[in-house]
Amino acid sequence: MRLSFSSLDNYQTCPLKYKYKEIDKLKEPKTSVQFFGTTLHKVLEYIHTPGFTSPTLEDALDFFSKHWDESVFKDELENRGAFSQGVDIIQRYYTDNDVFRTNIVALEKRFAVDLPHPTDPEKNHVISGIIDRIDRTENGYEIIDYKTARKMPTQDDVNTNIQLSIYLLAFLKMYPTEKNNLPNIKVSLYFLKHGQKLTATRTQEDLDSVTELFLNVINDIEGEKFEPRLSPLCAWCGYQEICPMWRHKFKDVSIESGDMEKAVAEYIQLKKESTQQRKRFVELQKTIEQYMEQEKIQRVFTPDAIVEKSLRKTYGYDEEKLRTLLEPIDRWKDVLKVDGISLRKVLGTLPSPLRKEAEESKEIKKETSTLVIKKRAKE
Repeated sequence: MRLSFSSLDNYQTCPLKYKYKEIDKLKEPKTSVQFFGTTLHKVLEYIHTPGFTSPTLEDALDFFSKHWDESVFKDELENRGAFSQGVDIIQRYYTDNDVFRTNIVALEKRFAVDLPHPTDPEKNHVISGIIDRIDRTENGYEIIDYKTARKMPTQDDVNTNIQLSIYLLAFLKMYPTEKNNLPNIKVSLYFLKHGQKLTATRTQEDLDSVTELFLNVINDIEGEKFEPRLSPLCAWCGYQEICPMWRHKFKDVSIESGDMEKAVAEYIQLKKESTQQRKRFVELQKTIEQYMEQEKIQRVFTPDAIVEKSLRKTYGYDEEKLRTLLEPIDRWKDVLKVDGISLRKVLGTLPSPLRKEAEESKEIKKETSTLVIKKRAKE
């Protein structure tokens, strides 16, 4: 299987979107946000492409203007705002960077990295993609990825950024001798709208974890796990009209009978009423229980019913004590999460003395009460 970071990102965001895009090959309409980011990437590639002379600011703005497509924006206001923001970003880039004195060794570098399967050589996979830029530094290299996101992440986000780790894997395939120079190889996200660059490094353990992540995602894809997943990113998804989580929003309900609309309206009303009733129910239960506590009684009699207080106890086990009992007989791993079902199965197989000791470790974790109403027999 061939998988890029964008494919991985799509799957982690929404497995169903991955299926639509990568398996069903359904074309997603390009959004204005995507167009904006792609155009600025083209401008930066143009700025840094080696030539007899480097493009001036005026050259870069002219290039940006010629590649602008106002038709992707919903209205003239959005178009003007985005174009103005693009101009500001390019101007700031020239202010913050000496574009005539960069030491760039690669731009828009395509890569393909083999991803060996740990147990089955016939299931080898490939990670592919494009690195925006690779610079030579005094002691090593710097891998740079441009971002047009509005929100700046934290340094921790950059320290664990999967995309940068993938790019570093690709870089090490191009420059294998640099594996011994990892502390001097920087990975950076350059946030164009903010004019700021956040930089980190990676260890071999970090790279191994990314490989494991890809293999886990590939395993899920091969298992056809393509459930839809709601997130704030749904607002920018081009597949809403066919997605089971959204498509009803685009349906012309005027041609349907009003039964469903009425059912939904009634459901909402009943839900509201039931919430109010539950609140009142809790208040009444508290009043009755307080009366029982005051009178030191367990049952309240009325002409029509008997209200009885019933206690429900939730038990748990002392994990450390259980561990000392089960580890010597190699059964601790069977109940590592100490859930009730698996624990009961294991306890049932233990010798009587051990089972008795385990039961003695049981303790009440929570106690709740409820009121049981019984119809009172006529006297």
